[in-house]
Amino acid sequence: MKKLFLISLLSLFFASCIKIDLYEKQAVIPSQQWFYTNTPQFTFHIDDTTSLYNVYVILRHTDLYKYNNIWLRIGLKTPSDSFNYQNVNLALATDAKGWEGTGMDDIYEVRKSISAAPFSFKTTGDYTFSIAQIMRENPLNNILNVGLRIEKIR
Repeated sequence: MKKLFLISLLSLFFASCIKIDLYEKQAVIPSQQWFYTNTPQFTFHIDDTTSLYNVYVILRHTDLYKYNNIWLRIGLKTPSDSFNYQNVNLALATDAKGWEGTGMDDIYEVRKSISAAPFSFKTTGDYTFSIAQIMRENPLNNILNVGLRIEKIR
């Protein structure tokens, strides 16, 4: 029994030393009012162009947010190019199940992939993502944070 405990403890120790290739950053939306002119940007460096990456948008909102979705205009600037944009519709809730993601009290956080398949960065260098809200309401109320998460797939 002692050997099993020691092996488990050592396995946990060595597993905690594994480096996770990850970028995650969030921007605070002032006064929970996301204006069209507020376009947070997230810049990170890519060295490994042979790996694939999962790209997620992170959104925190209150339960007072009055829509089941959010339309975002997401821009990507590569090291040698200008911004290229795509409009993305992210579902945040369903009538049957309520809010998606994780919640605590009246705050919910959802992490959504913005591509159908893992993403490949073609060249090394600094990449910048920009995220703007393009809903019909300006400002868009009850949004706390918006962010980006990049995970390297092993």
